[in-house]
Amino acid sequence: MRVRIYQPSRNVMQSGTARTKDWVVEFPPADKRHIDPLMGWTSSHDTQSQVRMFFATREEAEAYAQENGLDYTVKEPTRRAPNVRPRGYGENFATDRKGPWTH
Repeated sequence: MRVRIYQPSRNVMQSGTARTKDWVVEFPPADKRHIDPLMGWTSSHDTQSQVRMFFATREEAEAYAQENGLDYTVKEPTRRAPNVRPRGYGENFATDRKGPWTH
């Protein structure tokens, strides 16, 4: 079984970077999902695919995989350039603006 070690990206609906510092060890699904005939929900008998373990560093995640004899692949995170405005939101209402601010 080959587990995946990665650092999750930030939520696209939020501007914050919460839960993006830890490294995640994720197990792949062992069998495919099936549809429950009564309710129509999708389910699986594989409980290990629901497991996501969080580690503070990449080395800790790799050490866990090696200790338990798991093959693993590491996906390097893609860093984006910070989009920080020099004066921030308050600049919209500053009295020393060079031009008028209108909608």
